[in-house]
Amino acid sequence: MQQTTNTILMIRPVSFRMNEQTAVNNYFQEALDLKNAEINSKAQDEFDAFVEKLKAAGINVIVEEDDKLNDTPDSIFPNNWVSFHGNGDVAKYPMFAENRRRERRDEVFIRLEEEGFIIENIVDYTSAEHEGFFLEGTGSVALDRVNRKAYCALSPRADEELFIEFCEDFEYTPVIFTANQTVEGKRLAIYHTNVMMCLAENFAVICLDTIDDKKERKSVVKHLKQDGKEIISITEKQMHQFAGNMLQLRGTNDQLYLIMSEAAYSSLTKTQIDTIEKYCPIISSSLETIETCGGGSARCMMAEVFLPRA
Repeated sequence: MQQTTNTILMIRPVSFRMNEQTAVNNYFQEALDLKNAEINSKAQDEFDAFVEKLKAAGINVIVEEDDKLNDTPDSIFPNNWVSFHGNGDVAKYPMFAENRRRERRDEVFIRLEEEGFIIENIVDYTSAEHEGFFLEGTGSVALDRVNRKAYCALSPRADEELFIEFCEDFEYTPVIFTANQTVEGKRLAIYHTNVMMCLAENFAVICLDTIDDKKERKSVVKHLKQDGKEIISITEKQMHQFAGNMLQLRGTNDQLYLIMSEAAYSSLTKTQIDTIEKYCPIISSSLETIETCGGGSARCMMAEVFLPRA
């Protein structure tokens, strides 16, 4: 089992805008003084340029167009509703925002099968939505696929019992903690784990300052060190520039890359960049509109495909 894949699924947006339903607990979102059509057009330009950069590095990007039928402003972030696993399992996740539930489309599975991937089994957690419990895919859960550990910062979008159920089904050891950010002087739960931590093969980029409980912080550090990961600590300020929202992928000749946005890259110190580049080159792309309105960045836009091939 590998930690990284060379194939990702990305959804090209058609109705991207600031999602009023997610803004209630995603404190990274900000309104832009632009018409929605203009915001969507800018987001499409950023998306297309990003895809080109990934493809140029030899990463296999499967781009599925969104459709206009469902009015899905956040469809550009597919990793929240689906995850693909090496044994042919697919997980479908319960989403906090009602309008995000419409992003789950079976056409995506048909497309992957057309691309030569095998889907053995769909594990569907979506019924938890009706009870008001949520777990938003690899947004809520950071997976160490090699060491079979799953890290989860509990929040309104990451329910503890549901997370433990996922870990039992997929055979991961749960590492549970709470991560907070300061919003208008208050410490409030960070909406997704993947904005405060990124797990690569040999290192982890993480904002330890968000884990206020010392015991929990110690436990996370212990797990990462136990598995031989070098810890690259980022500040809360860097996290707000999406420096935690990164993903390691494989390109041509199995070359590893760390993927991030330009904002994330610009926020890093020389020492942090040097440490990352000991392990792999960095690919960054401007995602300013997507980050501002969507409150998500590079990692959120990529659903990793680990499915077996036919």
